[in-house]
Amino acid sequence: MSEENRQDGDKKQLRRKIPRVEQAAILLMSLGESDAAEILRHMGPKEVQRVGVAMAQMKDVSKDDVSFVLNEFVDAVGGQTGLGVGNDDYIRAMLTQALGDDKAASLIDRILIGGNTTGLDTLKWMEPRAVGDIIRYEHPQIQAIVISYLDPDQAAEILATLDEKVRLDVMMRVAALESIQPQALQELNDILEKQFSGGSGAQTSRIGGVKRAADIMNFMDRAIEGGLMDSIKDMDPDLASTIEDLMFVFDNLVEVDDRGIQALLREVSSDVLVVALKGADDSVKDKIFRNMSKRAAELLQDDLEAKGPVRVSEVETAQKDIITIARRMAEAGEITLGGAGEEMM
Repeated sequence: MSEENRQDGDKKQLRRKIPRVEQAAILLMSLGESDAAEILRHMGPKEVQRVGVAMAQMKDVSKDDVSFVLNEFVDAVGGQTGLGVGNDDYIRAMLTQALGDDKAASLIDRILIGGNTTGLDTLKWMEPRAVGDIIRYEHPQIQAIVISYLDPDQAAEILATLDEKVRLDVMMRVAALESIQPQALQELNDILEKQFSGGSGAQTSRIGGVKRAADIMNFMDRAIEGGLMDSIKDMDPDLASTIEDLMFVFDNLVEVDDRGIQALLREVSSDVLVVALKGADDSVKDKIFRNMSKRAAELLQDDLEAKGPVRVSEVETAQKDIITIARRMAEAGEITLGGAGEEMM
């Protein structure tokens, strides 16, 4: 009896380690095509992409896992009141109280401004090269606004499609941006041939800035990032130094606290982690191993030793995937990114 209970407890503990994105994938696959499609219509492009990848990689899902995910979903829904509050002031106050002024600012802008910028949101669904073609011959300031609004990883890919001189000009403008007037949004609206809602009394919106420039640089190919940083140093050494201080790269994970690393590892698949660690410093590997159970650390070390040579591009992609998850969790207030990306207290 006790042995059976212990085994049930082990199964439950294992199921709790299912990453959230995989839980979402299991739930959607359980609903059927039509219902799942209806849900996906209300999700953002990055969310759809992440869930889609998880669904494509899903194999041999056990009945216990499906039951666990469905029960988790029912419990979560059961805790909701059904009361929808669509008040901007309420949302601002709630997120600021939960995350603090700095962390909440970008998220608030993304939520509240996003509702009035359907044209920009449409760009998030497009391939980076297609977006690059759309803005290629526009004024650099318009290009900078578009780049600042989009997610850093997509923005980095778009910049890679532009000429080197244009790329430098746009990045300098991104770093200099502080806010955007409604008139600028209207001009961008005309370019995209979309209509924005909202009246002339709209407030300025925070967008761009040195931190945004650093975020975008984090997702660039290393060769492009290195050349662009050298060009920025030639034009403005102080700005280049500030951007470098704000960049958060894979090696900075050593400065994240243990609780944050443990939370991050629960969201990262073992396959991605193995590839990412193939090109990591020993200090990063030690940090990861220390925050795993002894058995899990031994298995990971065995996987690293058994893994053959990996292309540098694959390592960089895996490391960027993990940094993307870390940044998403930081924006949600789930972990704190230490090191270069943090201000001194």
